[in-house]
Amino acid sequence: MHRFEQIIEEFGPALARTVASYERNAAAQQDLLQEIRLALFRSFPQLKEPVKLRAFVFRVAHNCCVDHVVRHAGKSVALQDSAELQADDCTPEHELLAKERTRRLVEAVRRLELPYRQVITLLLEDMRYLEIAESLGISVGNVGVRVNRAKARLKELLDHER
Repeated sequence: MHRFEQIIEEFGPALARTVASYERNAAAQQDLLQEIRLALFRSFPQLKEPVKLRAFVFRVAHNCCVDHVVRHAGKSVALQDSAELQADDCTPEHELLAKERTRRLVEAVRRLELPYRQVITLLLEDMRYLEIAESLGISVGNVGVRVNRAKARLKELLDHER
């Protein structure tokens, strides 16, 4: 398998979750994923430090997502759940509750301002502050500030819905 295809396979689920945090519409999500793949393909030769692959992939993905949001700002889209969480318990009630919690979280993340949405999305991908800083081209300290502000804003948004 070609190295680029391995990268797409390895990061595919994380890229899909990233896209879902920026776009509600399933068809638009697929289009945005294709844009990211194309941007990664075009920029892959520019990767100077292979040890920073993860940061590189997410930098390209987030740049594409931000461009997408800017291009589509003000356009209305139909609300559509895009992320689902598998419940540990198999009862229909637990599954329904888990899906609802996930829907609320995804919707709250989508409502964050872009700088906060970026750091939270990457944090949810288990990236360290240093990797997030490299991905977004900001300092580690700035990552910490944005994470704290994003968490506070998420708490406000989720508490407000209750």
